[in-house]
Amino acid sequence: MHSRRTMFSVLLALAVLSTAGLRAHAQAALLMEEPYGFFGALNPTGHNAVYFQNICADTPTHLRRCDSGEMGSVIARYQGIDGYDWVAIPLLPYLYSVDDPSAVPERVDRETVDRLRSLYRERHIESLGANLQPGNIVHGGWTQLVGVAYERRIYALRFSTTPAQDDALIERLNSNPNRTRFNLLYSNCADFARVILNADFPGAFPRSIFPDAGMTTPKQLAWKLERYARKHPDTRLTICEIPQIPGYRRLSRSNKGVAESLITTAYAVPIAIANPYLAGGLFVDYLVRSRYHLVPRSVQVLSPSDLSRLTVLAVAPQNAASAGVQAPRSAVLSASEMPAAETVNLGLKEMKDSHE
Repeated sequence: MHSRRTMFSVLLALAVLSTAGLRAHAQAALLMEEPYGFFGALNPTGHNAVYFQNICADTPTHLRRCDSGEMGSVIARYQGIDGYDWVAIPLLPYLYSVDDPSAVPERVDRETVDRLRSLYRERHIESLGANLQPGNIVHGGWTQLVGVAYERRIYALRFSTTPAQDDALIERLNSNPNRTRFNLLYSNCADFARVILNADFPGAFPRSIFPDAGMTTPKQLAWKLERYARKHPDTRLTICEIPQIPGYRRLSRSNKGVAESLITTAYAVPIAIANPYLAGGLFVDYLVRSRYHLVPRSVQVLSPSDLSRLTVLAVAPQNAASAGVQAPRSAVLSASEMPAAETVNLGLKEMKDSHE
């Protein structure tokens, strides 16, 4: 009788774990994309997008829950997409312009990047319009939707979401008008990501005067997410690096805030001449608020075949530290690797102690 009770308890524990797995939080990630090229030199703040494991796209402008085996999509506000405010692209094409990770080249040149992008556009995003412009050094275009990792390095700040939160976002974006509201100062890509994060974590991402003079920047938003996660461990924040594919461009630069951009570039000289007080205020802002470091020295580096690791639920948050060059691969503990085993072992131990 006691053996049957023990076996029943073990089976019950396993059933609870299985049910908990079904209810487990999905994963999302704030993508902090480094600046690159001529425009990146003028405005070194970079770009923000948000990846969702369980949100996929029927079309680039209509969302749905993902089916089994799908890897989710990246949603962001873009400029120059025929009047659309946001577009959703599956994760792998967003990064590499291909549907199969084995098709991602180890090195690329301009001709290869243009070919991969053109092929993907013809097959999947013609619905955005036949007259879409590719963009230039100042204005964006459809080329910013695919093959992002050929342009720059990306840091993915991964956090947990719930199915209810994902469904609410799908409903909101599908039902609201998708017409452009882009403004570089106060309605940019980081503002779009900030609104999404505020929906999941209400009030955690307000607009602030310091740093960045009231603007929302990718680095500021990442910093606020990291700070929020320190106070709320259930956010389960971890940071991964998606490296830039070499060959097409020079390596991208690190993200900077507004004050950091002005103080550490040639902008500082004319600002100091025109208004020394403003220059002094920016310098103080830079010293006090803008020199924060977000990326740990050792982060998990994701190759095209490792992107499924973005869906692994992390156990504990990472503490941010200074990051220098490309970080080596490091192990990331997942909830599926440890908590389930610990729970079962704990239940067995309790039953054993009760028996004794």
